[in-house]
Amino acid sequence: MRWSITIGSFGGTAVKIHITFILFLAWIAFSAWSRGGPAAALDSTVFIVLLFACVVLHEFGHIAAARRYGISTPEVTLLPIGGVASLQRLPSDPSQELVVALAGPAVNLVIGLLLVAAIGPAHLADLMQIDNPSLSMISRLAVANIFLAVFNLIPAFPMDGGRVLHALVAMRVGGPRATEIATRIGQALAFGLGFLGLFGNPLLVFIAIFVYIAAAAEAQMSAAHESLKGVSVGEAMETRFTPVSINACLGQAVDALLATAQHEFPVVDAFGKPVGLLTREDILSAVRKHGGDEPASAFMRSGVDSVRPATPVESVFDRLQGPGSAALYVTDTDGRIVGLLTRQALGEVMMIRAARPDWRFDRKA
Repeated sequence: MRWSITIGSFGGTAVKIHITFILFLAWIAFSAWSRGGPAAALDSTVFIVLLFACVVLHEFGHIAAARRYGISTPEVTLLPIGGVASLQRLPSDPSQELVVALAGPAVNLVIGLLLVAAIGPAHLADLMQIDNPSLSMISRLAVANIFLAVFNLIPAFPMDGGRVLHALVAMRVGGPRATEIATRIGQALAFGLGFLGLFGNPLLVFIAIFVYIAAAAEAQMSAAHESLKGVSVGEAMETRFTPVSINACLGQAVDALLATAQHEFPVVDAFGKPVGLLTREDILSAVRKHGGDEPASAFMRSGVDSVRPATPVESVFDRLQGPGSAALYVTDTDGRIVGLLTRQALGEVMMIRAARPDWRFDRKA
């Protein structure tokens, strides 16, 4: 995610903080300072940091459960609204989805109960006074974790409860129908929250808008995954493309741009193996600042992933959704490029499947 700072890596998963979270933390500290001075600012800041540490543990609950089913998570990003774990893919089995969804709230519940045990029975009544500034840090964290566990189980996307609902319904009626039902329930809850928010609680209105948009996005994403089921990379890839030689100059890259309708140009070595990628935007940006004799490879993108033709498109769909993911190389057993998998190609596959769900793509690499 853009505008994020990596603060560490645990078990192969990078933990990042979005710049808006830092601004949020500064706002919390300033607000507390204006009300109660430096001591209040320090207390509020420490509480928020500890609370978001619990949010990270919540996300690692999901990550640990997903790893049991071979699903990796490259990064977790902290935002003012919570944490976002970038799972490589979602579990296709409803029972696995249920376990992964419940793992996060379970972590918060365990943390909350452990903190309640640490408080002792003599202070349990204090838990009902979360707004009391004299309440201990442990008591506030205990209540906050229990609240997070309960709040995340609301049956609406993007909360974990939406995933739980989807998994339970999918066990009976299948994935596509389950997504439709879970989306409608989530949007109905959003309308309810928004209506309640009109009576003096603007935060509920904000949450309602967020839930409604997230539910719609989930439905759209599910429809995209469903339309790509059974399609291989070799069937969806672009095979008519013009590569740019590693030795080509910028002028030759411009000629290739003018001669084709391509938006992505693989840069290949003398053996036809991809070493980088030039997009239409990369070429135009370079032309504005440099002459045609500059090497085109100086402006190419590196680190582009390669996939094999037999790979299911559904398994690599999410790798093309990032802002910097213009295309994937499709290579043969010798590493030579045989095609490009682009967003445009996937969009065309989805449109064809929307028009004819039973359409079969017979083109092979």
